[in-house]
Amino acid sequence: TMVALFCKKQHHSSPLCDECEEIYIYATGRMANCPLLESSLFCSSCHIHCYDEEHREAIRKIMKYSGKRMLLYHPVMALKHVVQSLRKRGK
Repeated sequence: TMVALFCKKQHHSSPLCDECEEIYIYATGRMANCPLLESSLFCSSCHIHCYDEEHREAIRKIMKYSGKRMLLYHPVMALKHVVQSLRKRGK
């Protein structure tokens, strides 16, 4: 969702452009193989860095842009993320 929002607004492409589609496929593949998926809610709070440097930088750029806008475009999803983050910090 964040990749789609980024691509639509930055690359004016819907569905995803080739670059964003490659990033999306890479990220979902990494998440599917994550050994800590059940215990770690978000990659930002994980001690294992699964992404190579190039993809890590691309994901940071996408999250920086889309994260702020998620509240406008996907408010329920954004609020769930905030609640999960606060719960995780409380543990």
